[in-house]
Amino acid sequence: MKRLEEKQEKQLEQEQDKMSKVNLKRKNWLRKKVRTRNSLGILGKYPRLVVFKSNKHIYGQLVDDNKHVTILSSSTMDKDLVEDLKSAKTKIDQSKIIGESLAKKIKSTKIKKIIYDRNGYKYHGRVRAVADSLRDNGVNF
Repeated sequence: MKRLEEKQEKQLEQEQDKMSKVNLKRKNWLRKKVRTRNSLGILGKYPRLVVFKSNKHIYGQLVDDNKHVTILSSSTMDKDLVEDLKSAKTKIDQSKIIGESLAKKIKSTKIKKIIYDRNGYKYHGRVRAVADSLRDNGVNF
């Protein structure tokens, strides 16, 4: 009986250790996110393009920090991009398509300049593909 209780206690401790590691990673990412946002300089002068990525999808939204409103957004879940996204073989190709759609929307709203917020992610891979696609389509940041 005591051995069974000891085993259960050890299992609980191991699960708590795993959860604390996950929480630590999340806390570190949130700190990095705030740190990069603070290093962007003057927020509110230009709209900020925030990039978020999950394992399957990538999202981009243009935020007005003065009014705290999302101006426009685009993601791999948009229904109007389904046909284009089917032709993409990799997630980086999908990110380029999202960058192109964001660039079209930004041009249609006549926004001249934006601030690119990589949201704590490294400027590499999908995050870089969105930025390069925006630059190629004439968005200044």
